[in-house]
Amino acid sequence: MTPRILIIDDKVDVRMSAGFLLNNHGFDCLEAESPQQALELLESQWVSLILLDMNFTSDTTSGEEGLLFLQRLAQMGLDVPVVAMTAWSSVDLAVQAMQQGAGDFVEKPWDNQRLLQVINQQLKLQSLSRQNQGLKQQNQELQTDSELIWQSDAMNELHQQIARLATTDATLLLTGENGTGKSSIAQLIHKLSARQEQSLVTVNMGAIPEQLFESEMFGHVKGAFTDAKENRIGRFEMAKGGTLFLDEIANIPLSQQAKLLRVLESGEFEPVGSSRTQSADVRLISASNGDFEALQREGKFRPDLYYRLNTIELRIPPLRERSEDIDVLAKHFVAQHGNKYGRPELSLADNVSNHLESYHWPGNIRELSHMIERAVLLCRGSSIQTTDIQLSSAQANNANATAHDLPLMTLDAAEQHLLQLALQQTGGLTAEAADILGISKSAIYRRMEKYGIKAKDI
Repeated sequence: MTPRILIIDDKVDVRMSAGFLLNNHGFDCLEAESPQQALELLESQWVSLILLDMNFTSDTTSGEEGLLFLQRLAQMGLDVPVVAMTAWSSVDLAVQAMQQGAGDFVEKPWDNQRLLQVINQQLKLQSLSRQNQGLKQQNQELQTDSELIWQSDAMNELHQQIARLATTDATLLLTGENGTGKSSIAQLIHKLSARQEQSLVTVNMGAIPEQLFESEMFGHVKGAFTDAKENRIGRFEMAKGGTLFLDEIANIPLSQQAKLLRVLESGEFEPVGSSRTQSADVRLISASNGDFEALQREGKFRPDLYYRLNTIELRIPPLRERSEDIDVLAKHFVAQHGNKYGRPELSLADNVSNHLESYHWPGNIRELSHMIERAVLLCRGSSIQTTDIQLSSAQANNANATAHDLPLMTLDAAEQHLLQLALQQTGGLTAEAADILGISKSAIYRRMEKYGIKAKDI
């Protein structure tokens, strides 16, 4: 749409001169001979920018009429950039005009190039401002609709980083403990990106059997292997034009890491059993709670793949580092699970927040959600009390334990002991035990197998 400029000046020759210049440079123009006429015109006409003379016939030097117009414009709630004009070289008046909302000013008689430059700059700034406003509204909607709810400084800082990076195609690595919300962060990044209209494809890398890795990621053609009874598209093709989110990326078998690296380096892949090369048009986001430095030292993760994955690394803070968010998250989960189980009237008792904030939440947001869900199911009254929140004395003791409370033992023995404690605490539920320990489900199964622990024996 062609920008429309409203020229406000009591001199006909000034309005004609400005209109002639602006029309020749592709702008539409409206004219008003007084601030009052301009205000009446603005009630029925849209404009992109206002070119405002600060001095009119009733007062030739103070700029009072121009300042009053800026005040009235603000009262009307019109978000229109204003460029002030004055025939007097008065820094004070220019400052006052900008304090009242003008974006910039020019002196009369103006330099044509200077006037055009200022107008174009103000229009660009206005466009960026509206984009940012839309982005902010979108972020607020996302926070309302998802578990991405916060008020802590740590999450505000992270969100500012996300807002800057989301619009790029930079490869991102999300790190942090299990249950911190890395999947929700990946969804937020996708929704804020230029690829938001395309697919977000999520892959749990720890759940893909090694022998099926290529087929899952790159697809296969019919007859490529015994069970390949039809063509199958892989995750890279499914996410074409969109975002591919590789969760638990540290769990990729070493033998398969070179195949993923090749795609990231060349942007090309072939389905299993096919010689037809395809392009990988995806924005890649990965996530892990693994210690990549340790994995690389142990030869379990390729350094060159790690460097490809972490163009930008974003650390998601654990819940214990953002205690200001515990109360707002808990209330969100009460409403969510209350609606789910037909108890929308439920609320948190006043003393529950301190009770929750005293706990260390090793399973982070996921553990908090599970605990509130149990409380919703167990609560008999209209509000959830501390007795409904199953923070046992063993958990509280664990949360506040200091080093001298723990007996010295080997790391393997300590790991085995913690596994058994967590499984006892959850009644043998491995997923919840993994949340308490801050590790993934595949990681807890590996450790249980290592020590010969079976959940049914707990």
